[in-house]
Amino acid sequence: MNKVYAVLYPIIWIYMRIFHPWRAVGVENVPEGAALICGNHSTLGDPLYVVCCLGWRKQVHVMAKEEIMKWPVLGFLLKKAGIFGVKRGKADVGALKEAMRILRGGEKLLMFPEGTRVRDGEDSEARTGAAMFATRTGAPILPVYIPTKKRRFRRTTVVFGEPYHPEFEGRKPTPEDYQRIADELMERIRTLKERAA
Repeated sequence: MNKVYAVLYPIIWIYMRIFHPWRAVGVENVPEGAALICGNHSTLGDPLYVVCCLGWRKQVHVMAKEEIMKWPVLGFLLKKAGIFGVKRGKADVGALKEAMRILRGGEKLLMFPEGTRVRDGEDSEARTGAAMFATRTGAPILPVYIPTKKRRFRRTTVVFGEPYHPEFEGRKPTPEDYQRIADELMERIRTLKERAA
């Protein structure tokens, strides 16, 4: 158990419970061991909702944009807590290796396949990173829907779907397979929206 994560968790929990309360639906779908948790992304606080829903015992690593890791003090603490940065728009080999190390080690990784925050009505294309991590490590994908509209002091319902293993033909997935898997993942996430009402 990561000690820094364990220390930060109750602080985050108290803050979120007061200002951004949550309700978790389908959290029983979270598997034991490795899992690639993938959600839609509309606000900076989305990872905090997922972390709080999972609870203190289900620690999760988070793939975040590299800029956050450079914030004074907070960036240092996040890194110590198991969060790591990724250079967006580039082939960040270090981040890719770290993600696969986490999953192969039987741990949980949270990432947002769209690669950036996307608000209602905006178009986005799913990146293929999650598809690659899942097919290369054998870890199941767990889709999560986080409502895009959140109001302070009002409860936000976070919906966890069922874990699944993406399918593909042949020995190795092709770039087309990766994109198809990524598009399917985003569709699975969107279908959870109705359960968040």
